[in-house]
Amino acid sequence: QVQLVESGGGSVQAGGSLRLLCRDSGRIGGAFNMAWYRQTPGNERELVTCIRWRNDLTYYADSVKGRFTISRDKARNTLYLQMNSLKPEDTAVYYCAKSREYAEECTSRQDYYTWGQGTQVTVPS
Repeated sequence: QVQLVESGGGSVQAGGSLRLLCRDSGRIGGAFNMAWYRQTPGNERELVTCIRWRNDLTYYADSVKGRFTISRDKARNTLYLQMNSLKPEDTAVYYCAKSREYAEECTSRQDYYTWGQGTQVTVPS
């Protein structure tokens, strides 16, 4: 059974940095898009960033462009999210997600079948 496990969350002051990790018990390489979503209480889970399997093209939400970077190490079956210049509005539970095989675009939530348990990121105001 494929399992995604996130780590690296925590509390950091505004302007600080955190790096989230997502370890995949299956194969993080291969024909699978990967993504980071986040969710705050009472709100929908929103796409933060994703990376396509076909050519490693990435997508970033406008709110995180220039501050967050998604990457993956296929040899270690690990997905990363480097978060810099954190803001209070980045406070959320962050989830990594793995798409169905051979999904084309990485921005479609309906293609994500496997989710991690989430890790809390808190940036106090």
